[in-house]
Amino acid sequence: MRPPDKASGRRRLLRLEAPCISRDLCGVFSGASVCLPFWAQILVTGSRALLLKQWNWRENKCVRTWKAVHVAPVASMAFDSTSTLLATGGCDSTIKIWDMIKQYCTHNLKGSSGVVHLVEFHPDISRLQLFSSSIDYKIRIWDLNSSKCVAMLDGHFSAVTSLAFADGNTLISSGRDKICMVWDLKTRESKRTVPVYEPCSLGQRGVGCVRLLALAGCCTALAVLKRDSGPLRSAGVWPTPLQSVEAAILLPEKGDFSQLGVKKQGLHFVTAGSKGILKVWEVATAACVYTQPVPFESKEEASERSLTQCMLVPERNEIVTVSVEHNIVFYDAQTLQLRKQLAGYNDEVLDVKFLGPGDSHIVVATNSPQLKVFELATSHCQILYGHTETILALDVFRKGLMFVSCAKDKSLRVWRMNKDGRVICVAQGLGHAHGVGAVSCSRLKESFIVTSSQDCTIKIWNIPESLTSKAKAALISSPETLHAKVTERGHNKDINSVAVSPNDKLIATGSQDRLAKLWSCSDCSLLGVFTGHKRGIWCVQFSPVDQILATSSADGTLKLWGLRDFSCLKTFEGHDASVLKIIFVSRGTQLLSSGSDGLLKLWTIKTNECVKTLDGHEDKIWGLHSNKEDDMVVTASSDSCITLWKDVTEIEEKEAQAKQEEQIMKEQELSNLLHEKRYLKALGLAISLDRPHTVLMVVKAILKETDGRKHLEENIVQLRKDQKEAVLTFLVTWNTNSRNCHEAQAVIETLLKHEAPDSLLQYSGIKSAVESLLPYTERHFQRLSRLLQASMFIDFMWQNMRLADAAQQEDMTL
Repeated sequence: MRPPDKASGRRRLLRLEAPCISRDLCGVFSGASVCLPFWAQILVTGSRALLLKQWNWRENKCVRTWKAVHVAPVASMAFDSTSTLLATGGCDSTIKIWDMIKQYCTHNLKGSSGVVHLVEFHPDISRLQLFSSSIDYKIRIWDLNSSKCVAMLDGHFSAVTSLAFADGNTLISSGRDKICMVWDLKTRESKRTVPVYEPCSLGQRGVGCVRLLALAGCCTALAVLKRDSGPLRSAGVWPTPLQSVEAAILLPEKGDFSQLGVKKQGLHFVTAGSKGILKVWEVATAACVYTQPVPFESKEEASERSLTQCMLVPERNEIVTVSVEHNIVFYDAQTLQLRKQLAGYNDEVLDVKFLGPGDSHIVVATNSPQLKVFELATSHCQILYGHTETILALDVFRKGLMFVSCAKDKSLRVWRMNKDGRVICVAQGLGHAHGVGAVSCSRLKESFIVTSSQDCTIKIWNIPESLTSKAKAALISSPETLHAKVTERGHNKDINSVAVSPNDKLIATGSQDRLAKLWSCSDCSLLGVFTGHKRGIWCVQFSPVDQILATSSADGTLKLWGLRDFSCLKTFEGHDASVLKIIFVSRGTQLLSSGSDGLLKLWTIKTNECVKTLDGHEDKIWGLHSNKEDDMVVTASSDSCITLWKDVTEIEEKEAQAKQEEQIMKEQELSNLLHEKRYLKALGLAISLDRPHTVLMVVKAILKETDGRKHLEENIVQLRKDQKEAVLTFLVTWNTNSRNCHEAQAVIETLLKHEAPDSLLQYSGIKSAVESLLPYTERHFQRLSRLLQASMFIDFMWQNMRLADAAQQEDMTL
């Protein structure tokens, strides 16, 4: 699972049917702006590299790339109502108009001051007008027929954030100066200035067109514009107290919205803003009829929970919001109940643990006061509020239903997961003088918690029975308060890690003072000190099967210590940087370590050997945890990535065993085929085994038969093209050896005799095969020529010897 990076150069499209990443567009440079008409098939992105890219997002394909012509990055883009024209506003104070069909620049509009951060086409395409705004706070109207600025609407005293067209001749603008202005496009003058930070009296009511305007930035009011038979005028402006409104959407006229306080017919709308909550308003009475309940304390100022965008999806009857932290939340439009939540950018991930009875979830601590609980099957995310400062560490009890978090706010919190997967806070504890940096839970029962802090102390917290009993825990309405049973000053420097032994009798701590210490769990008395690391210790872990403690240090080493005599048993060296986390895997026979260089290393304890190095992160790996089945590991890093790793050792062993058994069966079948002289099938089977030597043995067996050449020729001809290509590759190897060159030449002869030159040229690898065959074939020919000459000389000598013997015999007879 990889959250989108702020500077990753990617743009992602989400599928609403099953919220997940539908398309991941790579190749978009950092700082890109995006424009996507919802009815179109194309997506256009502009980047700091001064390039525009057109995408067919359904096929995940970039269809065109062209230079933006701007001399500075593109700051804003907009399509016209037909999606045939694209306007780009640049940081170079110019605006370009692009014809998307004929693919050329039609206009180059100059005259703006500074960055053009807003461009909008008039909805009536016949007017051919473009509206823009830049840092001079003015709204410019451009006539595309003459390529000139025909008017400037001056009235705002800060950046204009949005433009909305109430009808063909009325424009509504909002700005960061907390005002909304209504413009008459005929006279090009301001009809009305609406200060949205204070209430105005309601105007005349009547039946007509109603337009809702969502004011951006720090605006604190919502304007509703109503038109009777006369000109457009303000029907009412009222404040949304202490909330900057970022978006407003109309509720559909059809549907049951009684749970949202909708009691009668009329227009109602939903607002989203800096408080991070949704509110339902009735247009007729200008009253807030429903406020969404939230699990956090509402703040006056903008915070990380602020909502930046809100939209209605009528087809799915959902309201979708986007927060400052890039979280996408799906609500039921009729109840505003949470349906699904997708987490966005995580920043630095500090810790991660498996959660749930079947390890179906993971809980993640990021560089924020909120916890994120992900359901692995659906990527649905719960955001847990409670801490007020960054959460530093997590730990989960054995059953997986309860877990503990600790943070810089000097507190710890106990959380419990219900049967429906919802997580609530059931207890909290205060007592440390500084941030709580490490936490560990009891292993046998949910009985106690051990914490350590930057104040160099260790605290043991007892968990009351009311929290461990499911029946009693369900009745808890507010978090209980925990009190420390024992407090002990353990080290002279920050304590980085704490661990509880599998039998709940021992506690181990590791500190920046380069020492690891062993404590009794009952009274927190010191039992022993482990000395040997050259730099601070980052992590301590008990072995699940032996009386052994493992430590990892900033000196790049891992050490195993005996709990009886506190001696160092083994030292593992291999990391080039600090070793931040370690865990025992493979039922205590192996160690998995993570380093500040983004590497994971797997160590076999028996041999002291690093058997695997995994490169899956680009920065420090702070989080490392294995599931109960010991076949999956989750890691979390400063690169904002959370990665799931699966142990495939058994799967690979089974696959290798199955492959070996299959090979044995095929070899036996090959032996049977050769014995039965079914050479064609034997040849095909040998080729499928991809063993050149086995194929050679089959060819030799064929040649040993009576009329072997004939049989070989018949079998080679009946092979498929891919099989012939394989044989051609094999015989290149055979031909390099004088012992096998005769078989190779026999096969070559058959191929040359029965295959046309054009068909041979279509064989894959024919060029390299010919280049390899020629020199060795010439060498074999020269060797045979020398052998033939030698045999002729021997025959000549034999004949001469026979003639001399015959002459001597004749003389003797005479």
